[in-house]
Amino acid sequence: MKGTVQFSAALVLLALAFSFATAYDPSPLQDFCVDLNDTTSAVFARDNIIDYHFLLVLHAVLVNGKFCKDPKLVKAEDFFFSGLDKVGNTSNKEGSAVNLVNVDKLGGLNTLGISLARIDFAPYGLNPPHTHPRGTELLVVLEGTLNVGFVTSNTDNRLFTKVLNVGDVFVFPIGLIHFQQNIGNTPAVAISGLSSQNPGVITIANAVFGSNPPISIDVLTKAFQIDANVVKYLQSEF
Repeated sequence: MKGTVQFSAALVLLALAFSFATAYDPSPLQDFCVDLNDTTSAVFARDNIIDYHFLLVLHAVLVNGKFCKDPKLVKAEDFFFSGLDKVGNTSNKEGSAVNLVNVDKLGGLNTLGISLARIDFAPYGLNPPHTHPRGTELLVVLEGTLNVGFVTSNTDNRLFTKVLNVGDVFVFPIGLIHFQQNIGNTPAVAISGLSSQNPGVITIANAVFGSNPPISIDVLTKAFQIDANVVKYLQSEF
């Protein structure tokens, strides 16, 4: 009994170590693992060892938070999404709209480490500076002309920027702040591929000035070297 407990504890520790050490989406060990919203019918290995079941649950939660749908119940619709032909609503302050197809919209992406997005731009519209904490982005322009760029980390904050025309491709490394702006007087469209099933997005201005609860005005005035009234105004805008 003591040996079983020690072995189970070792398995749990191993799962934790693996989860923390894994920096990217896990590689699949099966053909597919379609995301299952109803976790009560999740399928695990046919094994009567309760500790092994617990290990599988722990691993699934810590790595990607998704459970596998029974392969016998998987349908073609689990690998299908329709809607990227539709123009996004760009009638907002930024003049842009992002339609992200990630694992939450397409269950068949689970464990495959990839997603994509359609980005629409109004004339002179902007997809403001943001980061994807879990994915590198590869962008191709379908319509219009975009000015794009990213900034390196705090070592030198170097800006890499480029004007893209139809058919041009640009890559934004994982985690780095980047942007895209339509520099034409006609709408623009781009498609982005991302190296994560759920890359996440942190829009810099929204996160800094629109956090809930708000970041201390004293912190922001010192960080940006601006007047407190400016900070209050910016916070009110978000």
